[in-house]
Amino acid sequence: MRSEEANDMLDNNANWRELAFHHIPRMLIDEHEPFRPIRVGVTVLTETGPSPSFKRMLEVDHKRVGAVIEYAVYWDYDITHLYDLEHIWIFLSPQGTVVDCEASFHGGYLKGIAPGKTNVGTDGRISLYCQPGKHAYSPLRELFDLIPDLHQATGEHAGKDGVLEPDMLCGMYKTLPEADALAAEHLRGFRFDIAGTYMPFEWTPDMLVTWEELKREIPVRMRDLLKRLGEQKQLST
Repeated sequence: MRSEEANDMLDNNANWRELAFHHIPRMLIDEHEPFRPIRVGVTVLTETGPSPSFKRMLEVDHKRVGAVIEYAVYWDYDITHLYDLEHIWIFLSPQGTVVDCEASFHGGYLKGIAPGKTNVGTDGRISLYCQPGKHAYSPLRELFDLIPDLHQATGEHAGKDGVLEPDMLCGMYKTLPEADALAAEHLRGFRFDIAGTYMPFEWTPDMLVTWEELKREIPVRMRDLLKRLGEQKQLST
């Protein structure tokens, strides 16, 4: 059962898209970043339960946390592979204020609020840096400098992982035997040097859909993309 406070919070924000858009963190991307996110799958949890798209439990205790907004941020491209799903979690108090943030980082996740709240604006909105090409999130830009293959990923490693197909979408789009080779060749064309300067990406409300909608859309997009790459390859040979 939801607490009365959680019910009140959601009743006051009956439009889930409005609620999610209001709280979505600012995303800061490298000036040379060649890719942009396509869609954000939103889930609002008002009870403790598993994330629908990430291997973790999300705790709602109705004391400190009254709800969790999960943002599953989908990109067609990661510089080393096709298909990329990153995550941000905003934790709201029973009264609807932001009490915490976490964000995905290479299969795990980090706290999304920096020490001293240096990435929280005067308007209360959180800013997250996005790793160039790979799109892991961090509240501190300097953290990326500790990644051993930071620059190799956007250069010599471009396309090395082919096509990713997670277990939840297994068999739904990676059907061409040459899919990995097509992806690798295509992504090598996006190699770039990291600028090290970051600019805000502007979300728009229409980018936000339910997670169920996004989960249905991803295989369609990926099948179409791989089909186009196959056709382009045939025309070039």
